[in-house]
Amino acid sequence: MARYTGPVCRLCRREGEKLFLKGSRCLTPKCSFERRSYPPGQHGRENQFRRGRASDYLLQLREKQKARRIYGVMERQFRNYFRRSTQQIGLTGVNLLIYLERRLDNVVYRLGLATSRAHARQLVQHGHFMLNGRKTNIPSALVSPGDTISIRPESLRRAYFKELRQDFDDRHIPRWLSVSGDLVGSVSHLPARDDIDVPLNEQLIVEYYSR
Repeated sequence: MARYTGPVCRLCRREGEKLFLKGSRCLTPKCSFERRSYPPGQHGRENQFRRGRASDYLLQLREKQKARRIYGVMERQFRNYFRRSTQQIGLTGVNLLIYLERRLDNVVYRLGLATSRAHARQLVQHGHFMLNGRKTNIPSALVSPGDTISIRPESLRRAYFKELRQDFDDRHIPRWLSVSGDLVGSVSHLPARDDIDVPLNEQLIVEYYSR
């Protein structure tokens, strides 16, 4: 399964904003973006002052790349999501974001069971979660209304999940999801655009693929 294995903080610096790819570390002074907010590369510091007006293509490309990096999706899979979004009723850009939000690794992160989407992806790949009572290790599995996401009984004995049960905080769980006291999450309905708090302009992504 393909995934990005390079330095994560480099991606935030390239996009010129925090993408919170390392979870709580991004909120501390250790965050690389706090110390070096200029683009990566040999000439990154000097080029940030030389850039003129960005072209429409550059704006569209950067928005597409930002969306890919936030959700941890490679280009071919992202393009497939876009193709499926064009076949759905409604706005293509919103449909695309809904597909990305429905990914199991993103849902685990949204439920507060992981510190970042990359962490959620790793937990899913290691088989710690069940979807509708069946073990799954596919981060890209899409959830639907009525689905339940739970932690495997064997995994609940691990130190990470024991501490999570003691210190669990459900204040930031989006309204299209819910979680019970025993860390069983459920999908009440598909998210609306207002429920998706990622800093993206999905219309630019649609324009990029519609060239």
